[in-house]
Amino acid sequence: MTDIGGDSKIKRAVEVAGTPSGISELPAEDAGQPHRGVSAPGYGDDEPADVAPPEIAEGDQDDADDDGDESEDSLTYSSGVIEKIVAMATREVPHVLGMKGNLMHFVQEHLGAENLTKGVTVEVTDDNRVVVNISVIIEYGCYAPAIFEDIKNRVTDRLTAMTGLEVAGINLRIEDVVTRETYNESKRRFIDEIGNDASDAEPNDSDI
Repeated sequence: MTDIGGDSKIKRAVEVAGTPSGISELPAEDAGQPHRGVSAPGYGDDEPADVAPPEIAEGDQDDADDDGDESEDSLTYSSGVIEKIVAMATREVPHVLGMKGNLMHFVQEHLGAENLTKGVTVEVTDDNRVVVNISVIIEYGCYAPAIFEDIKNRVTDRLTAMTGLEVAGINLRIEDVVTRETYNESKRRFIDEIGNDASDAEPNDSDI
């Protein structure tokens, strides 16, 4: 087969053609570097595209703060403290004779011999506000709606001033009505009973 020298002819053709007119050769320093070419919109531009910085999630933020000061200030209240403030504020209202219970119970309350939070419950809402439920015994002959307004104002003022908590609502239940005379008589009898018990507990001269 006759050798037609295909390789040499192709080489000469390339040398003759050279670089097409109107297109400059790449600079020597760019040799070996990939040609930028034409990019689709948003790609290959001289300036990088704007990209939002990564956000730190709450969990990552906590992890990032672990290396720092781990102490955190906090102020919390037990439900008993809130109930006690509510009960004491309720007793400050005129014509409220006592909290939930029988007549002897609320006489004991005023004398400090009974649980002060009886008749009070507190609920905390999802947004950290307080709902108060109160059961009271009021004086006979007094206007209950006016007493209710006084209790709402007094309890809200006391809780806000002492704790900073926001009161979401106050529910009042009237358990009983008692005349002032009946209350005073029950109080007198209870004091007499305490005095008799104290006398019985004192040792006699014959016992010494």
